[in-house]
Amino acid sequence: MPGKLYLCATPIGNLEDITYRVVRVLGEVDIIGAEDTRNSIKLLNHFDIKTPMESYHEFNKYDKAKDLVNKMLDGKNVALITDAGTPGISDPGEELVKQCHEAGIEVTSLPGATACTTALSMSGLSTRRFCFEAFLPKDKKTKEKVLESLQEEPRTIIIYEAPHRLKTTLQDLKNHLGNRRITFCREMTKKYEQVLRTTIDEAMEYYKVNEPRGEFVLVIEGKSLEEIEQAKRDRWDNMSIEEHMDVYLKQGFDKKESMKLVAKDRGVAKRDIYNSLVKEK
Repeated sequence: MPGKLYLCATPIGNLEDITYRVVRVLGEVDIIGAEDTRNSIKLLNHFDIKTPMESYHEFNKYDKAKDLVNKMLDGKNVALITDAGTPGISDPGEELVKQCHEAGIEVTSLPGATACTTALSMSGLSTRRFCFEAFLPKDKKTKEKVLESLQEEPRTIIIYEAPHRLKTTLQDLKNHLGNRRITFCREMTKKYEQVLRTTIDEAMEYYKVNEPRGEFVLVIEGKSLEEIEQAKRDRWDNMSIEEHMDVYLKQGFDKKESMKLVAKDRGVAKRDIYNSLVKEK
């Protein structure tokens, strides 16, 4: 029988946040795949776990995943841990999970801490729907495209950021999103945990005199539905009725359906659209 992959969530700061189940499984499996063995050994020593570790990280994730899959096919059970939080969420564990599924190996997740939802829960912003972007791309063109895609995003946005890039990221957010409400979470679950609820403009001023320290989770207010609807109305107001009709005709709608859609966009009766088209002719 093949072995099994256990995705084990580890604390994002406070070691008391680990679950009994994770401690038990880490002690029972044959191998632990760890993103940074030097960091993970502190966790294992704290809970007196003697299971051997093997390094699994961004730079060896393809070849090492194949190696671990082969060991599981031979009957070994493997636990995967990341430096902090849940493996596979914005980290190289995603590749190992994919290869396990392709090889028919059972995968299970042992839930626990995740930085994005921890920050969201105490942000004071809407938690009903959210958009998780993790770290913004380092490539400028790719980052620009991501930020442009977020301009009309109505859901709460969650971004991770390192301290040395925070000021640049704030300027990028200001340029693309404007002055939104934002909550900064750092050192979460630790002694000096900080939750700063402010605006992008105020944050830019704050970090001019306060040097950013520690890893950040930024929770950013999404664009309100009212703003989105107003932007649509402004767009239609700048178009003639014929131009507006062409938008839908080019998408393959017939004339009758296009008139109905135009009327809905503009908040008027279909008859008004028909009369306007007749007048324009």
